Amino acid sequence: MTGSAAAPEPVLRFDSVRKAYGKDAPPVLRDVSLDVAPHTVTALIGASGSGKSTLLRCAALLEDVDDGAIHLDGQDITDPRADADAVRRRIGVVFQAYNLFPHMTVLDNITLAPRRVHRVSRAEAEERARELLERLGLADKAGDYPDRLSGGQQQRAAIVRALAVRPRLLLLDEITAALDPELVGEVLSVVRDLKDEGMTMVLATHEMGFARQVADQVCFLDGGVVCERGTAEEVFGTPTQERTRRFLARITESGRW
Repeated sequence: MTGSAAAPEPVLRFDSVRKAYGKDAPPVLRDVSLDVAPHTVTALIGASGSGKSTLLRCAALLEDVDDGAIHLDGQDITDPRADADAVRRRIGVVFQAYNLFPHMTVLDNITLAPRRVHRVSRAEAEERARELLERLGLADKAGDYPDRLSGGQQQRAAIVRALAVRPRLLLLDEITAALDPELVGEVLSVVRDLKDEGMTMVLATHEMGFARQVADQVCFLDGGVVCERGTAEEVFGTPTQERTRRFLARITESGRW
């Protein structure tokens, strides 16, 4: 047999997605088309307001799209007939705000969705949670309340909570933005480990150095448009668009590289 094997079906596909907040408002997303292959990391970069977070929120069905479609494993999840709750059970989402319930222990935060949404037994949910806490260096924090944890520990707990439901896809929205600089590394190391394990991820980030290290695909968004897309080496090393070059130059000048 000759020829290369066919490319795998994308886990996530954005097909000409448009989104505006209000009838007369300018679009936040303008005909965004993008494929995310299995077991890869896609990094969304760009200035604040470029559409990165909105794109993730649309993928998580937290926002409705105005036009176009989003497919998860070939299913049009933006079709009004799609079971939104069933779709959300296949997607893990972590935001920059940890959103842990303050009145619940770390263990209870993590096992809530598996027990209530996925109907997993308490014993099974707790076993899975403790395994994940061990892997992410939080085994001794299971019985603590969130206010007893550092920011980095709370964000790692939020990642454990997202992983506890065994998601097909993990969406990470600026997960280091609220952290002190010394805590950023411990959270990013978790993402690096998840990549090594083959988790399919889409992350919006301002951590350019990290994106260059871990991303299989980098997409630069500007004004709701994917201005440039390619491998990390292509986008960061030899960008073809002037807008991308200006953005990266400002990042370098500000010392945020």
